[in-house]
Amino acid sequence: MPHPPNLLTVGRIAAELTMPLHRITYVLATRKHIQPAAYAGILRLFDRRAVALIRYELNLIDARRCRKPEILESEASHGD
Repeated sequence: MPHPPNLLTVGRIAAELTMPLHRITYVLATRKHIQPAAYAGILRLFDRRAVALIRYELNLIDARRCRKPEILESEASHGD
């Protein structure tokens, strides 16, 4: 008999990724391509593929945020 899929709620994803809940909900609200695999009442349940996409989007946000000051500093040093 096949095992049921291991689906996670938004709170469980936040705990697994050790991120604040509001960051996970932001990614889910702004990235429409990440959809729940199932619902349990009003709870959204996500599969491992969705968790990987959420992790990727969070890393992308962090990378963009960290690069901006470096770009500004390098432009400022070239302006002299």
